Amino acid sequence: MSNHHDEIMPQGAPAIRVTAMPADANPYGDIFGGWLMSQMDLAAGSVASLHSGGRAVTIAVEGMAFHRPVFVGDEVSVFARLIAVGRTSMKIDVEAWRRGRHSDDAYKVTQATFTFVAVGEDRQPRRVAPLVEADA
Repeated sequence: MSNHHDEIMPQGAPAIRVTAMPADANPYGDIFGGWLMSQMDLAAGSVASLHSGGRAVTIAVEGMAFHRPVFVGDEVSVFARLIAVGRTSMKIDVEAWRRGRHSDDAYKVTQATFTFVAVGEDRQPRRVAPLVEADA
């Protein structure tokens, strides 16, 4: 486990900010990893849809490891950034951070790279615009 006290939360507004609720937790009060991953997928999907100008679907998630738990009542901020674009695919770097309800201290809880493919109305892959500096 790395030292997360030295990490700095990304600048700018998160793609998603949500409060973890009891329905999202196991009997011990820890938030389900699947719930956190779904928030990250929503954030990445927002970036992918915006860049591609339409429907985009998740095809892969790489490198997800949970560094810290998230508890009921924590504020979870999810940051997503487009990092690479192929002919029909997009890679989005996603970080999830937690902040206790009554604290200013924020900690990165996980990060992963999500890969999306843009699809048309026929649900077949479609071309996307290349990555430009303003997207990154």
